[in-house]
Amino acid sequence: MLWLLAAGTVGAALWLLMPSSEGNLAQNQPVKVALASVDPAPMVSASYFPPGEAAGLDRMKISSQTWRRGGLGSKALVTFTVRNDNDYAVKDVEIVCAFTRRNGSHLTDRSRVISDMVGIKSRKTFARIPIGFVNVNAEQAKCSLVTARRA
Repeated sequence: MLWLLAAGTVGAALWLLMPSSEGNLAQNQPVKVALASVDPAPMVSASYFPPGEAAGLDRMKISSQTWRRGGLGSKALVTFTVRNDNDYAVKDVEIVCAFTRRNGSHLTDRSRVISDMVGIKSRKTFARIPIGFVNVNAEQAKCSLVTARRA
């Protein structure tokens, strides 16, 4: 058994002392890099949205919200009510929640897209939606709407 260990050690030492092969050596010649050109995308007006795409957030709001910890205290579970006063239903509602310490200093932001639909001129409550991992020092959360799509 000792002879096998000794032979393995000698073999490893000889392998480390061998010179590198031609394929493993770095070339000293400069490398030429070709840059690709990209045509700029056509400009689209910020107020233009194809039909059925973006919904206006001016007539939508979060009317109530609470949060609690879940997942052994590391995940935030948010309960909130989205109010839709638009003349069309919305879906894919994205929210962002800002978590702060007790003194009000900012800790982290977490976002989530809810693919459920909120009907025309109605409200819908989403209960215990997992938003993501939060800092153990988080005491307060403030959620707001970011985007939504017409259904």
